[in-house]
Amino acid sequence: MQLGTRWSTGAEPPASVPSMLHPAIAEVESKGLTGQWTLTWLEGRAIAELDAGWEVVQTASGDVVARPFED
Repeated sequence: MQLGTRWSTGAEPPASVPSMLHPAIAEVESKGLTGQWTLTWLEGRAIAELDAGWEVVQTASGDVVARPFED
């Protein structure tokens, strides 16, 4: 895993956040959630995790999925 960067909800994602994740990040934030996002990379795929319990992931097929953390 490679650590990326952090930013607050409501702020513009940093340039290092792939643009394909931006719509899903905005969708999660539209739910009224607040906190800090953390961008990491796993097997070359971006993962943005919101400390309020959500993640936006780029799947192996290239799709972007927003979902609550799984237990």
